[in-house]
Amino acid sequence: MRRIYDSGALHRDDEEPQAPTERRTQPQATRSIDGGAWSDLLVPTWLRYRAVSVDIEVPETSYPAGTKVPFVVTMRNALPVPITLPTDSLRPWTWYVDGVPEASHVDSVPSDDSSLRFGRSERKRFRRQWDRMFRVSDDEWEPAPAGEYTIGAGLSVADAAERGLYSETTIRISDR
Repeated sequence: MRRIYDSGALHRDDEEPQAPTERRTQPQATRSIDGGAWSDLLVPTWLRYRAVSVDIEVPETSYPAGTKVPFVVTMRNALPVPITLPTDSLRPWTWYVDGVPEASHVDSVPSDDSSLRFGRSERKRFRRQWDRMFRVSDDEWEPAPAGEYTIGAGLSVADAAERGLYSETTIRISDR
């Protein structure tokens, strides 16, 4: 092996056309395209909405008084390509308690358009908790009485439930 190096056989010279040259450019195989931009152009919006699923889970179905209610919202892109979903709000998704967004009677969801990006077959998980209070004004909260409540989560799009972009579960809060 040493003879090869000593003999000059690996000589590199730009003036000799047969001499090997050093690679000064990046190989084309490492170039990449913006898959998200291409899939947004090629995949119709209706198919992007159908490819995403929303699910909500709670660890238990019954909670005693004074206990916070944890829940997990899972969103999944079923397509093997990245996609972007246009949404109606700067918050691409929100959660509800008995139809009240984020358990607040005060409007806290901005109304500008935005989007939600998913990678190829990506799954997004969000952990939240409801402290069993309803917001009735900017600085006033009321405790929720004992009873059954429906916790739901969905994307901020028109007709989210009809498009399959909304999920809900029912819990029970007891007096004790």
